[in-house]
Amino acid sequence: QVQLVESGGGVVQAGGSLRLSCTASGLTFGNYAMAWFRQAPGKEREFVARISWSGRGLKYGDSVKGRFTISRDNNKNTVNLQMNSLKPEDTAVYYCAARRQLDLGSPDYWGQGTQVTVSS
Repeated sequence: QVQLVESGGGVVQAGGSLRLSCTASGLTFGNYAMAWFRQAPGKEREFVARISWSGRGLKYGDSVKGRFTISRDNNKNTVNLQMNSLKPEDTAVYYCAARRQLDLGSPDYWGQGTQVTVSS
């Protein structure tokens, strides 16, 4: 059974940092591009970042570019999201996603999400 499990969420002051991790199981991790999405209450799901199979190709949403960094470790089946200079508008549930295609179609698998709250 494929599982994506996020961790590292919590409460942080504006301007602070937080590191999210997602551990995958039940799939060949290196065959999947990995991504992070987020969704705040009452808002649409928003793309945050994605990383290609080998980790060489990176893409970020405009709202987080320059502040967030996505990385992966294929030996540990993990994808990380380092979040710096956090703003209250970053408050959301953050979801890890896996997709066999890089940027085509919807993700194949989703994690359950982890809450990130940025206080002002």
